[in-house]
Amino acid sequence: MMKFEVIRSETVKPSSPTPHYLKHFKLSLLDQLAPVAYEPLVLFYPYNDRHVTFTPAKRSHWMKKSLSETLTRFYPFSGRIKGNISIECHDDGVDYVEARVHGLLSSLLAQPDAETLRQLLPVEIESPKVGAGPLLLVQESFFDCGGLAIGVCMSRKVGDAASLSTFIMSWAASALGFSQALLPDFNASFWFPPMDCSSAHNSAVDHIIKKRTKGCVTKRFVFDASKICALQTKAASANVKQPTNLEAVTALIWRCVVAAATRSSSLHKSPPKVSVLSQSVDIRKRIMPPLSDDSIGNLVGYFAAQANESELELQGLVAQLRTGLKEVSNNCAQILKGSHGSRGFVESFTEAGDFFQRDDIMNLQVCTGLCDYKVLYEVNFGWGRPIWVSNFPSGLNRNVASLVGTRKDDGIEAWVTLSEEDMAAFEHDQELLAFAMVNPSVLEPIALKSAL
Repeated sequence: MMKFEVIRSETVKPSSPTPHYLKHFKLSLLDQLAPVAYEPLVLFYPYNDRHVTFTPAKRSHWMKKSLSETLTRFYPFSGRIKGNISIECHDDGVDYVEARVHGLLSSLLAQPDAETLRQLLPVEIESPKVGAGPLLLVQESFFDCGGLAIGVCMSRKVGDAASLSTFIMSWAASALGFSQALLPDFNASFWFPPMDCSSAHNSAVDHIIKKRTKGCVTKRFVFDASKICALQTKAASANVKQPTNLEAVTALIWRCVVAAATRSSSLHKSPPKVSVLSQSVDIRKRIMPPLSDDSIGNLVGYFAAQANESELELQGLVAQLRTGLKEVSNNCAQILKGSHGSRGFVESFTEAGDFFQRDDIMNLQVCTGLCDYKVLYEVNFGWGRPIWVSNFPSGLNRNVASLVGTRKDDGIEAWVTLSEEDMAAFEHDQELLAFAMVNPSVLEPIALKSAL
């Protein structure tokens, strides 16, 4: 078993003080409605003989120096939240943890598990610290073999997964001497002005905390490109002739989660008659005028797709997902812009909270498409590109799935969190295993075969 040891912890502040006129940063409406949690990401770098001069001490100095420079441009990341209204940017800084892992990186990547990966993060994803503490925390973890894991946690009050990706790419550019290569856009509050949304926040977010389930299990499933192609063919219909890879995989997971819940529920209570899948969508390019890829904030829309127990065929679920995405694309600009639209968005958020509190409905929350993870495989701080990039859920809430693209081809990696009973049924579902592999090695090319 690997042993994790924290060597030291310090605060990294911006290399230049934030100007007086930028000290008060307004949150956007979408930032206000964001959950009180951290967005996690871990990048894994293997030891490389060509960069032998980069000792752990030199790498730490290199990273902290470039991080300090990057924080000058991403100045709100060094601030502190004030009353879910604003960020006070007084250069309080970010937490930086140096750690050692007594073990081999190859051993971890051979069969990665969520509990081990969470030890590579500087803070728990849903730590109480997120409400009043640092908005950004970093942990560098050096393995005995010379491999390195960089774990980053960013408050969801600052931005979404795409915002974190932009920050990390800018940080890497600074490390290579290109500090002006990527400049953030902090105008989200102009498009989505803040407002009093305390009731919506309480109903839609607090219900998740109240309904946390003990004994949740998080497991990783990988769909290779050839299997996804076959799944897309199976999921096609007259309504959706060419499902996307995300639509096909999401629909299959939805179908199999409901099937697992039905089988496990038969042991102790009646299964739910209706299932609802809520999915997050990056709206940067869906509003008019479109926002830049470098826009920072929680620029996320949501839609809910619903199916009863007789509507769980793969083709029908894909059609429901396509309809929900079209509604987001067609309506988000009208829903979100202006004061009337803002009120409508808060109301929809409140309704969603009420919806999730119902015990007669099985809910599945899916996070997809918020970040192009293939871009993160190009993040080079000076010692090569990462061999793996991972984003995984906290594991505190059941019925959650996080889907991201794999490093090669057009595969999809899914982290799924379910109750212990549901996971026992889900991971042995023969329909799922015809297309997915359960936690294959990161180091080996994905074999063109199923997990059967």
